[in-house]
Amino acid sequence: MNTIQTRCCIAGGGPAGIMLGYLLARSGIDVFVLEKWPDFFRDFRGDTIHPSTMEILAELGILDDFLKLPHNKTRQMVGHFGGAPVVLADFSRLKVRCPYIAFIPQWDFLNFLSGKAKAFPQFHLMMSTEATDLIGEGGRVIGVRAKNTEGEFDIRAELVVGADGRHSTIREKSQLRVEDLGAPIDVLWFRVPRARSDDDQSLAYLDYGHALVTLDRGDYWQCAYLIEKGGFDAIKAAGLDTFHDSVAQFVPFLKDAVKEVDSWDKVKLLSVAVDHVLDWSKDGLLLVGDAAHAMSPMGGVGINVALHDAVAAGNILVPAFRQGTPQLSTLKAVQRRREKPVRQMQRLQVFLQDRIFKPLLRRQEHIRTPWFITFLTSMPILRNIPARIIGMGFQPEHVKINF
Repeated sequence: MNTIQTRCCIAGGGPAGIMLGYLLARSGIDVFVLEKWPDFFRDFRGDTIHPSTMEILAELGILDDFLKLPHNKTRQMVGHFGGAPVVLADFSRLKVRCPYIAFIPQWDFLNFLSGKAKAFPQFHLMMSTEATDLIGEGGRVIGVRAKNTEGEFDIRAELVVGADGRHSTIREKSQLRVEDLGAPIDVLWFRVPRARSDDDQSLAYLDYGHALVTLDRGDYWQCAYLIEKGGFDAIKAAGLDTFHDSVAQFVPFLKDAVKEVDSWDKVKLLSVAVDHVLDWSKDGLLLVGDAAHAMSPMGGVGINVALHDAVAAGNILVPAFRQGTPQLSTLKAVQRRREKPVRQMQRLQVFLQDRIFKPLLRRQEHIRTPWFITFLTSMPILRNIPARIIGMGFQPEHVKINF
């Protein structure tokens, strides 16, 4: 069994893992990032890069290159309640470099960011490589056991970071306690063709006990169809024709396009979970992103919260690495920095899914715009609130590393 020695080993090549790896390598710290898949092409990954994240890219000096990538801009988030369009958030009012949400396939973003990281010799990205277990010694995590197509091997590191998502192997092996915040919804994920005449500023549609979110991917819509948790079997039992009719009933412009979903094999069930690890670290180990706190799809903020975790971790870990091996007190400082904004966002997501979407999914009749949505959007100054929360998040991070 071969052994690799490095300063930091990051399990998971998602947004948090790649960003943290980039920050460490750019700071001269040797880091290995392990991604279990051979590429970044995961169709069910989030596609939204929010204004707060583009601020970070600007601080890193790579925003201009990012904006050269094909992407779509959404300056307003429009929801349709019972067919009536409502501007839920107007990002154009934000005082930032990019006052809009950039829609870009996450695999393009990860390829871009990892490409920037590969410019530094300290960055090592190992694709088709999965961390399968933790290695401990004297009560401290000192590395991971990994496997790829060539077999098993060990990676010894001063710090192991679990950034391997909501089904984190690192979290499971660490036996850190997890608080389940509950999720009454699941998501059906499918794609349909997009016509040039389709409205690219609309996002959410709610009516007749159904809710659909459309993500613009150029020549097709990536659709997220919200259902009550555990309800997929009943939907399948009703048949594809009933499924097509239900979508066409409240999103008429998809009436013909949704028929392209001619097999249940084209529909993926994403089980929604919202949870929070009580302690994100132990000696030699740190969790970030969904591995530390699985987010609801509400607001599409998950990828951006994870990226801000990585920036906060980089700000704290780089000075510690430069002085020696990061100690447990340093790792706990990352959680202290990020716990409050993450908890605030999760509380808001749980409120939205429990108090708004769950009741609406149980109402089979035609609905009207909820009164509090009408109130919130009645004045421009109030409309700034959801734009600020969705676009910037709570306590957005800034790069403070002296490269």
